[in-house]
Amino acid sequence: MPGQIYLLTAVTAGRRRHFEDFWIACAAARALTEGSAWPRATLLAWVLMPDHLHVLVQSDGVEAISLSMGRAKALISAAVHRAGEPAQVWQPGFHDHALRNDESVWAAARYLVANPLRAGLVACVGDYPFWDCVWLDDAPVGAASVGAASVGAASVGAALAAIFIK
Repeated sequence: MPGQIYLLTAVTAGRRRHFEDFWIACAAARALTEGSAWPRATLLAWVLMPDHLHVLVQSDGVEAISLSMGRAKALISAAVHRAGEPAQVWQPGFHDHALRNDESVWAAARYLVANPLRAGLVACVGDYPFWDCVWLDDAPVGAASVGAASVGAASVGAALAAIFIK
Protein backbone atom coordinates (compact mmCIF):
# COMPACT_ATOMS: atom_id res chain seq x y z
CA MET A 1 0.00 0.00 0.00
CA PRO A 2 1.56 3.34 -1.02
CA GLY A 3 2.34 5.54 1.94
CA GLN A 4 2.04 2.77 4.54
CA ILE A 5 4.32 3.37 7.53
CA TYR A 6 6.03 0.45 9.24
CA LEU A 7 7.95 0.06 12.47
CA LEU A 8 10.54 -2.66 11.75
CA THR A 9 12.91 -4.45 14.12
CA ALA A 10 15.88 -6.64 13.22
CA VAL A 11 17.80 -8.54 15.90
CA THR A 12 21.43 -9.60 15.75
CA ALA A 13 22.30 -13.28 15.53
CA GLY A 14 22.46 -14.71 19.03
CA ARG A 15 21.69 -11.22 20.38
CA ARG A 16 25.40 -10.54 19.90
CA ARG A 17 26.18 -6.91 20.80
CA HIS A 18 27.97 -6.02 17.56
CA PHE A 19 27.03 -2.39 17.76
CA GLU A 20 28.61 -1.71 21.16
CA ASP A 21 31.81 -1.23 19.17
CA PHE A 22 31.73 2.43 18.11
CA TRP A 23 33.40 1.88 14.73
CA ILE A 24 31.24 -1.11 13.85
CA ALA A 25 28.16 0.94 14.75
CA CYS A 26 29.44 3.85 12.62
CA ALA A 27 29.84 1.54 9.62
CA ALA A 28 26.36 0.11 10.19
CA ALA A 29 24.80 3.57 10.53
CA ARG A 30 26.39 4.77 7.30
CA ALA A 31 25.15 1.68 5.43
CA LEU A 32 21.65 2.05 6.90
CA THR A 33 21.28 5.65 5.83
CA GLU A 34 22.80 5.54 2.35
CA GLY A 35 20.25 5.98 -0.42
CA SER A 36 20.73 2.51 -1.87
CA ALA A 37 19.48 0.92 1.36
CA TRP A 38 15.95 2.28 0.92
CA PRO A 39 15.37 3.10 -2.78
CA ARG A 40 11.65 2.22 -2.62
CA ALA A 41 10.91 3.48 0.90
CA THR A 42 11.55 6.59 2.96
CA LEU A 43 13.56 6.14 6.13
CA LEU A 44 11.75 8.31 8.69
CA ALA A 45 13.56 7.39 11.90
CA TRP A 46 16.01 4.78 13.15
CA VAL A 47 17.96 3.69 16.19
CA LEU A 48 20.81 1.22 16.22
CA MET A 49 20.97 -0.51 19.58
CA PRO A 50 23.85 -2.78 20.69
CA ASP A 51 21.99 -5.92 19.59
CA HIS A 52 19.11 -4.78 17.41
CA LEU A 53 17.86 -2.16 14.98
CA HIS A 54 14.56 -0.28 14.86
CA VAL A 55 13.50 1.64 11.77
CA LEU A 56 10.39 3.62 10.92
CA VAL A 57 9.88 3.59 7.16
CA GLN A 58 7.23 4.70 4.71
CA SER A 59 6.70 2.35 1.79
CA ASP A 60 6.11 3.54 -1.74
CA GLY A 61 3.86 0.51 -2.21
CA VAL A 62 5.85 -0.80 -5.19
CA GLU A 63 8.35 -2.99 -3.36
CA ALA A 64 7.48 -5.38 -0.54
CA ILE A 65 8.76 -4.11 2.79
CA SER A 66 10.51 -7.46 3.28
CA LEU A 67 12.70 -6.73 0.23
CA SER A 68 13.51 -3.26 1.54
CA MET A 69 14.47 -4.57 4.97
CA GLY A 70 16.42 -7.47 3.47
CA ARG A 71 18.44 -5.04 1.36
CA ALA A 72 19.16 -2.81 4.37
CA LYS A 73 20.26 -5.79 6.48
CA ALA A 74 22.52 -7.05 3.68
CA LEU A 75 24.17 -3.64 3.24
CA ILE A 76 24.69 -3.31 6.99
CA SER A 77 26.15 -6.83 7.16
CA ALA A 78 28.59 -6.06 4.35
CA ALA A 79 29.66 -2.81 6.05
CA VAL A 80 30.11 -4.55 9.41
CA HIS A 81 32.23 -7.25 7.80
CA ARG A 82 34.38 -4.63 6.02
CA ALA A 83 34.85 -2.92 9.40
CA GLY A 84 36.39 -6.11 10.77
CA GLU A 85 33.54 -8.08 12.35
CA PRO A 86 33.52 -11.54 10.73
CA ALA A 87 30.55 -13.04 12.62
CA GLN A 88 27.03 -13.36 11.23
CA VAL A 89 25.26 -10.08 11.92
CA TRP A 90 21.50 -10.76 11.80
CA GLN A 91 18.99 -13.36 12.82
CA PRO A 92 16.83 -14.42 9.86
CA GLY A 93 13.72 -12.32 9.35
CA PHE A 94 12.49 -9.26 11.19
CA HIS A 95 9.45 -8.01 13.09
CA ASP A 96 7.14 -5.59 11.34
CA HIS A 97 4.23 -3.52 12.56
CA ALA A 98 2.15 -1.56 10.06
CA LEU A 99 0.89 1.58 11.75
CA ARG A 100 -2.88 1.86 11.68
CA ASN A 101 -4.64 5.08 10.77
CA ASP A 102 -5.29 5.82 14.45
CA GLU A 103 -1.64 5.37 15.45
CA SER A 104 0.56 8.45 15.64
CA VAL A 105 3.71 8.41 13.53
CA TRP A 106 5.24 10.87 16.00
CA ALA A 107 4.45 8.56 18.92
CA ALA A 108 6.12 5.68 17.08
CA ALA A 109 9.17 7.87 16.35
CA ARG A 110 9.35 9.01 19.98
CA TYR A 111 9.17 5.40 21.15
CA LEU A 112 11.88 4.40 18.70
CA VAL A 113 14.41 7.14 19.47
CA ALA A 114 13.86 6.86 23.24
CA ASN A 115 14.95 3.21 23.16
CA PRO A 116 18.54 3.95 24.37
CA LEU A 117 17.13 5.94 27.28
CA ARG A 118 14.75 3.15 28.33
CA ALA A 119 17.61 0.63 28.03
CA GLY A 120 19.71 2.71 30.43
CA LEU A 121 22.44 3.37 27.86
CA VAL A 122 22.24 7.17 28.27
CA ALA A 123 20.65 9.73 30.57
CA CYS A 124 19.49 11.89 27.64
CA VAL A 125 18.31 10.61 24.26
CA GLY A 126 20.43 13.20 22.50
CA ASP A 127 23.56 11.70 24.04
CA TYR A 128 23.17 8.46 22.09
CA PRO A 129 24.98 8.79 18.75
CA PHE A 130 23.27 6.09 16.66
CA TRP A 131 19.83 7.38 15.75
CA ASP A 132 18.21 9.93 13.52
CA CYS A 133 14.81 11.08 12.33
CA VAL A 134 13.59 13.25 9.49
CA TRP A 135 11.89 15.67 11.88
CA LEU A 136 15.24 16.90 13.22
CA ASP A 137 15.32 19.07 10.11
CA ASP A 138 12.71 21.11 11.99
CA ALA A 139 15.07 21.53 14.96
CA PRO A 140 15.83 24.99 16.30
CA VAL A 141 18.72 26.78 14.59
CA GLY A 142 21.99 25.87 16.26
CA ALA A 143 20.87 22.44 17.38
CA ALA A 144 23.35 19.70 16.56
CA SER A 145 22.33 16.96 14.18
CA VAL A 146 22.84 13.26 14.62
CA GLY A 147 22.92 10.30 12.32
CA ALA A 148 25.18 8.98 9.63
CA ALA A 149 26.52 12.38 8.62
CA SER A 150 27.57 13.19 12.16
CA VAL A 151 27.77 9.97 14.14
CA GLY A 152 29.14 10.92 17.54
CA ALA A 153 27.81 14.47 17.28
CA ALA A 154 27.12 16.66 20.29
CA SER A 155 23.91 16.27 22.26
CA VAL A 156 20.70 17.25 20.56
CA GLY A 157 18.76 17.33 23.81
CA ALA A 158 17.42 20.84 23.18
CA ALA A 159 16.29 19.97 19.67
CA LEU A 160 14.70 16.76 20.86
CA ALA A 161 12.87 18.55 23.64
CA ALA A 162 11.56 21.12 21.18
CA ILE A 163 10.40 18.48 18.70
CA PHE A 164 9.45 15.32 20.58
CA ILE A 165 8.98 15.99 24.27
CA LYS A 166 5.77 17.95 24.60
